[in-house]
Amino acid sequence: MEAPRTQRLMGTNTWLTDMDGVLVREESMIPGAARLLELWRERGQRFLVLTNNSIYTPRDLSARLARSGLEVKESELWTSALATAEFLREQGAGHRAYVIGEAGLTTAMHEAGFVLTDTDCDYVVLGETRTYSFEAITKAIRLIGAGARFISTNPDTTGPSPEGPLPATGSVAALISAATHRQPYVVGKPNPMMFRSALNQIGAHSETTAMLGDRMDTDIIAGMEAGLATLLVLSGVTNREQVEQYPFRPSAVMESVQDLVNLLELPGPDRSVDG
Repeated sequence: MEAPRTQRLMGTNTWLTDMDGVLVREESMIPGAARLLELWRERGQRFLVLTNNSIYTPRDLSARLARSGLEVKESELWTSALATAEFLREQGAGHRAYVIGEAGLTTAMHEAGFVLTDTDCDYVVLGETRTYSFEAITKAIRLIGAGARFISTNPDTTGPSPEGPLPATGSVAALISAATHRQPYVVGKPNPMMFRSALNQIGAHSETTAMLGDRMDTDIIAGMEAGLATLLVLSGVTNREQVEQYPFRPSAVMESVQDLVNLLELPGPDRSVDG
């Protein structure tokens, strides 16, 4: 890895990290994840754990991570639902929204000051849910046709289940777009807007922040476009051969967060990054 990119990563003092595939895999903690969070806290380095999943509230996610052996405070979590609610609040273009989603999204919208309604809406906000109803989708189509702005929390087209893939937000957004001829504005990864809102949340600057992720097409490209150093870990969905298929590169590639822990625990002059 080129020296300037390596040096950029080692100058990091604030961190953004994806959750699934980086800190946890399904319900199990990835080795090194707990120690990494401990190191950041010991050194007073601010961080946020990011997820495109809009179903759960930060409290839900904190409890889920605790079951995996990771102690993450609610204030240390940033979801696409929170990023979407914050984005719309800052827009200041209305406060009435029709929301398709679960507690993670509806709670975030309520706390951002929105009235959730199905009439005279300024926005239709589409998020993740376990059960997309035909009635709700029909209502969304009609409201967008009547002038509501179309917003989506994330572009993911499928989600996992024990039986196989499930249609997710991106697939339902495509259905609504086909019926309305309107494309949604998508706030979550790979939109760098989600990273910028996370930086604002912890008062961090892009020049001294790194993004840890396991996906080139969301975590790494969005981190790069937000001006962050980027670290790809191979403990999730991406392998080394797949990295070569992309026209852009992360600042560094490691097998897992355990490698980052090993690096951070070395004396300063001995630190180097094997890309």
